[in-house]
Amino acid sequence: MLHNNFLALIVTFAVSLLWLRINDFAAARGWVSSRLSRKIIHIGTGPLFVLCWLLFDDAPSARYLAALVPLVITVQFALIGLGLWKDEAAVQAMSRTGDRREILRGPLFYGIVFVVLTVLYWKDSPTGIVALMLLCGGDGIADLVGRHWGRHPLPWSRQKTWEGSAAVFLGGWLLAAAVLGVYVAVGAFPGPWSAYLPALTVIALAAALVESLPLREVDNLTMPLVAVLVARLWW
Repeated sequence: MLHNNFLALIVTFAVSLLWLRINDFAAARGWVSSRLSRKIIHIGTGPLFVLCWLLFDDAPSARYLAALVPLVITVQFALIGLGLWKDEAAVQAMSRTGDRREILRGPLFYGIVFVVLTVLYWKDSPTGIVALMLLCGGDGIADLVGRHWGRHPLPWSRQKTWEGSAAVFLGGWLLAAAVLGVYVAVGAFPGPWSAYLPALTVIALAAALVESLPLREVDNLTMPLVAVLVARLWW
């Protein structure tokens, strides 16, 4: 059993690191902008990691082994942000302006949230998965949509738009619904899939509202926190 979980850990590490290095390489070569690369990493890393949970069995140690993946990557982020590990490709991929210290904010918070929610919720309930997918699909796509198509500022947050907030809700809802669908399909969560959607809708609305607030650099913390608190009403 433990042997199988170590194999699952190796596969999860390989998938996560491959995804990160592909985006680092693309940003370093100038194929995508640093801003776009940052958001691609933000959106795609979470679903890949959470789907890899299905490779692990139900041993008590499984969640801690899986949590090693974001933990090691987060420590790497911290070392790069502090200047103790030189990785210019990662800096270009994960910072807005090329300043390594930016990694100590959003990307670092992102990694910490993944470690904590993996350990706390794992496959025991949909709570952690939904919170993480709302963070990835919601917050990840908000800046892209708001920057390109945002035309109507929010009254309480002039730097954000109705279009961006709608993208937070819809992007997060779709990604969370898709991953929940996979978990239901393989029998990890009891069906039917449609039974999860009313709660998911309310949780996604709450997360989108929090993301719309005029707070800087803390969405990676506030969105999953609120999602977890609201999800506790159902799961």
